[in-house]
Amino acid sequence: MRAKGISYDTGFVRDGSYSRKLFEPETVERELRIIRDELHCTAVRIMGGDPDRIELAAGLAAGLGLEVWFSPYPLELTTEEMLRLFADCAGRAERLRRGGAEVVFVAGAELSLMNPGFLPGATTDERVALLARPEEVRQHLGAVSAEVNAFLGEAVATVRAHFDGPVTYAAVPLERVDWTPFDRISLDLYRSAGIADRFADGVRDLTAQGKPVAVTEFGSATYRGAGDRGALGLEVVEYDADGPVRLDGRYERDEPAQAGYVRELLTAFDEGGIDAAFVFTFALYDFVHRPDGDPREDLDLASYGIVKVYEDRPGSRFPGLPWDPKEAFTAVGEYYRTH
Repeated sequence: MRAKGISYDTGFVRDGSYSRKLFEPETVERELRIIRDELHCTAVRIMGGDPDRIELAAGLAAGLGLEVWFSPYPLELTTEEMLRLFADCAGRAERLRRGGAEVVFVAGAELSLMNPGFLPGATTDERVALLARPEEVRQHLGAVSAEVNAFLGEAVATVRAHFDGPVTYAAVPLERVDWTPFDRISLDLYRSAGIADRFADGVRDLTAQGKPVAVTEFGSATYRGAGDRGALGLEVVEYDADGPVRLDGRYERDEPAQAGYVRELLTAFDEGGIDAAFVFTFALYDFVHRPDGDPREDLDLASYGIVKVYEDRPGSRFPGLPWDPKEAFTAVGEYYRTH
C-alpha cells in the first residue's frame, strides 16, 4: 500500500452534541505524533462534524508530514446543510494544500445511512437496522443509488469550486456509486462472517476499475465475535439522548481477535492492490473503558478504537494521555513498520 493510514476522530456532531467532549490542541498533536511514530502511519483521515476542529487537526497532521484525508462527516443533515459543510471544509482544505500539504478531500461518508432522504428511516439507527434485513434493502437499491449519485454530483461540483486537489467519497457498497466524477474510489469495507469467503476476491475486483482505491474504514469492535459482525459491532450498544450508556448484555473482551482481524484485512488489502487503507479508528472517546464496574458499562468492548479510553484517570503507556493501547495498536504498528 502506498498510504498506510488510520482515522482520527475530532468529534462526531449530532444535534449540536459532540461525541468527543474535550478537544485540546496539545493532546491532538501528541496523538498525531504517536500515530506517525508508534503506528508508522503515513496518512491520517481526519474525521468529524466541526470544521474548526478538522482544520486544526489537519494542520497539525500536515506539520508532522502526514498525508491528510480531510473528511467532514455529516450526521442527520439535509442535503443543503451538507453542501454548506462541504464548501466550508473544502476552502479550509485548499488553504492547507496550498501551504504544501498532501491533501485528499473526502466528500462525506455513508450518506444514505447517516443522513435522511436516501433510505427509509427517520434516524441513523433505523436506517442502519435495515442492513440486517437484506431482502428489504434490495428493494431500495436502485432508488438509493440514483439519489446518492445525483447528490454526489452536486457535492463534487461544490467541493471543486473551492478545492483543487483530489476528491473522493467514503461509500458503502449498497450505494453503487458512479466514480466518474471522483479522482479516487473509496469504500468503507468490513469483512463479516457472511462475506468472508469472497472478501479477498471483492477487494481485487475493486482495484480492477482503473482508479486508485482506498479503504476509508475497516476494523472490529473488541468483544468476542465482533469481527463476524463486521460494520455492525456497535449494535450491542444502548443509547440515551447524550450518547452510549451500556451494552445490551455481557460480552467477553477479546483484544487478540480485534488485532487479528485488522492484521488479516491489512494483508488482504496489500495483496489486492489497495492504494490507501485507514484503520477505524484510533480512539472513540465516548466509548470509555470501565474495567472495574458492571461489565455492561464497559463501553470499550464495543469500541473500534485501537486504544481504550479512560474517563477518570490517565493511561500508563503515554503519561498524561487518558488511554492505553490495545493489542490492535501493536498489530497496526508492526504491520505498517514491516510492510
